Amino acid sequence: MDKENLSVVLHSPGDLRLEHRPIPEPGTNEVLLQMHSVGICGSDVHYWQHGRIGSYEVKKPMVLGHEAAGRVIKVGSGVKHLQPGDRVAIEPGVPREMDEFFKTGRYNLSPTIFFCATPPDDGNLSRYYKHSANFCYKLPDSVTFEEGALIEPLSVGIYACRRAQVTLGSTVLICGAGPIGLVSLLVAKAMGASQVVISDLIAERLAVAKELGADFPLQVKRGETPEELAKKVEQHLGSQPHATIECTGVESSIQTAIYATRPGGVLVLVGLGSEMVTIPLLSAAVREVDIRGVFRYCNTWPMAIAMLASKQVNVKPLVTHRFPLEQAMQAFETTRQGLGVKVMLKCDPNDQNP
Repeated sequence: MDKENLSVVLHSPGDLRLEHRPIPEPGTNEVLLQMHSVGICGSDVHYWQHGRIGSYEVKKPMVLGHEAAGRVIKVGSGVKHLQPGDRVAIEPGVPREMDEFFKTGRYNLSPTIFFCATPPDDGNLSRYYKHSANFCYKLPDSVTFEEGALIEPLSVGIYACRRAQVTLGSTVLICGAGPIGLVSLLVAKAMGASQVVISDLIAERLAVAKELGADFPLQVKRGETPEELAKKVEQHLGSQPHATIECTGVESSIQTAIYATRPGGVLVLVGLGSEMVTIPLLSAAVREVDIRGVFRYCNTWPMAIAMLASKQVNVKPLVTHRFPLEQAMQAFETTRQGLGVKVMLKCDPNDQNP
């Protein structure tokens, strides 16, 4: 094992550094992982650029990264289900205590949850990282490390589709064709959605969505009203969608989503935007459109692994750029510029394969 633990550390807004950190020692119920593949998320870039997201502020140096997979190299004395050599995907949110949210299966809502690369907790964009063994999931041989790392964004799509009650024959509108919109599309199709409309401002993103199975890519033109866009969605589908998954957080897009969703349908808000948003609440209320929030995910990794292993879902096309860990700055700049879909960092210098 190396003596060095090269890590991507954010010190303050705009100040991102490659540093050597100590190799951690796993606790009783933890495992030490040699990291392999870590995806860069929009939130990582946002912390880098602004030093905060909402009430979460970077006050001390923080290792970035939370979309990750690696190999177990050491296990704590209490760990029974994993052993050195196992390939695992990491669920980055770990409840710190057995509270009511944990007991009811909604542990993502626990106010004391540990979450990788959310202040004050370090992430896993490093050579070596320790994590709760109960939140590391063994990967079958047929699932690659990169697919394992993509389970984190895929889980957002799974959880959003669950909350939206997507099922066999559903019609779905997805607002935003970024990485989260695209995984929501893949999951909606896998869960039986018959037709999916996906909207975005950028034609290139919609072209990717079309390749991934979108029935109706809808390019949003600046100046169009939310009502006009909602009407276009209805024209594509022949009726209003059963479910809408809003992935942008943009006020006008949320307005479109409310107008577009059919009476009695469900609108799920995934994208995070302004604290205060003006929406046509009356339109939702009198048509009994349920508006539901989404906070990350819970209880999704086993389903995601099964979907990938059975080839029900193919996330491989999402990875458009790969960089060795030493080129992290270039990788972050690529993501900031919005190039491609998903940028993947390769943390093991002896294995740069997917």
